[in-house]
Amino acid sequence: MDGRAWAVLFVLCGAIFLEGIDVAMLNVALPSIRADLDMSTGELQWVMSAYVVGYGGFMLLGGRAADLFGRRQMFLFWLTVFLLFSGLGGFADNGPTLIAARFVTGVAAAFMTPAGLSIITTGFSEGPQRDKALLVYSGTAAGGFSVGLVVGGLLSSADWRWVFFAPVALSAVLLVAAFVLIPRSEQPARTGQRVDVLGALTVTGAFVLLVLGVERAAHASGGQTVGTLAAGFALLGVFVLAERRAADPLVRLGILRSGSLVRANLAALLLAASFFGFQFIAVFYLQELRGWSTIQTSFALLVIGVDAAISPTLTPRLVNRFGNARVTFVGLLLAVLSYALFLPVGDDWTYAAMFPSFITLGLAFSLAYGPLTIVATEGIAEEEQGLAGALLYTAFQFGAALGLSTVTAVSVVATGDDETPGALLDGYHAALLVPLGAALLAVLISAFGLRGRHRTTEDAAAQGETTAQADTAPVQTAGAAR
Repeated sequence: MDGRAWAVLFVLCGAIFLEGIDVAMLNVALPSIRADLDMSTGELQWVMSAYVVGYGGFMLLGGRAADLFGRRQMFLFWLTVFLLFSGLGGFADNGPTLIAARFVTGVAAAFMTPAGLSIITTGFSEGPQRDKALLVYSGTAAGGFSVGLVVGGLLSSADWRWVFFAPVALSAVLLVAAFVLIPRSEQPARTGQRVDVLGALTVTGAFVLLVLGVERAAHASGGQTVGTLAAGFALLGVFVLAERRAADPLVRLGILRSGSLVRANLAALLLAASFFGFQFIAVFYLQELRGWSTIQTSFALLVIGVDAAISPTLTPRLVNRFGNARVTFVGLLLAVLSYALFLPVGDDWTYAAMFPSFITLGLAFSLAYGPLTIVATEGIAEEEQGLAGALLYTAFQFGAALGLSTVTAVSVVATGDDETPGALLDGYHAALLVPLGAALLAVLISAFGLRGRHRTTEDAAAQGETTAQADTAPVQTAGAAR
């Protein structure tokens, strides 16, 4: 890649870094927010879930919008919205306002992220060049999480509101850089093509109802829970019917005939459910049961961010030698090991006892996340790269929301009204079974991708799928920002 290509990649990595740091900072600030705004555990969970519901619920529409209205245009506009509503969250003086601000911020990310990802997947040649760009991109997201843990602890120790104000400054810098560096291109040809509004509304409604049904299971009647979940599945059915009949569907259902794409999305969903659910429990274990400060918690979890260093360095070499499927499979096995190691956690565990679980989880994420990104977009036509990226991030965010709501519901049920240390620990033990089960299921699904010989980047070059110019070609300005 030449300097221009690296400059464009730098801006796009900055956006995904922003998304990572935003989530991580909020994660360690949750106990402080609850204390200041007097929020219940269920309500507090929605500070996180509102973001991922908005993110995942509108991701498919965001991917389609990037393909129809221009990737550069969508990226710039929604980065601006992200900036504005991140700042609004810092001024919230009650739970509902904060949750609403987080929801809109998630919606902004839902349009911004697939646009950025599709700029990479259409602007870098498929094969070694694109794989390298995607692994650097995913590693930068991990770096945002790592930095966010520490910065979030430092900022929330002063005032949790700075966790929302800090991303505003970074967003402003990125916005200026994006205007300058991301090349302009012709408007996509969309004669006769329309946005599938019915599909967007039904899939978003299904997303919200399913997450709400799981979260309410802990404190609502069985009838209400079943009714909410049934309504969610019904809307999902309406979505499928709408896509089958739509002239310009939000999701062309034929894309789901790709076994590798479906496996990658299911594995991403379960990986996110386990990863975010585990972090939620770990933060509350450290701060509310053990009494650790936000800064102590940040540094304790920082080791999970080892993937920031491994994803762009070691992971590409492993993928090059063993292929995406095998590297992903090993990463998911490490996730299972991580959760199993933490399962017997006690109220007097030293950090040395927790460390093996945290470092193993960081290794797991570094091996699984990047290769899943490659598999989910590999071999997809250029005009559907926005859709492919949107499907992946929808799966990831839906998994995150389900993981958060499920561990919350299980913990609340196991704890009951008893808030003694022993009861809290029992609740954490029960909730920790959720990420363990999700990771085990992800391993099972990914195992089906191990059959046969898997393509490495060396294979791609040998088969003529890449050219000698791929390693040095600049980002193709004609298609990079469409």
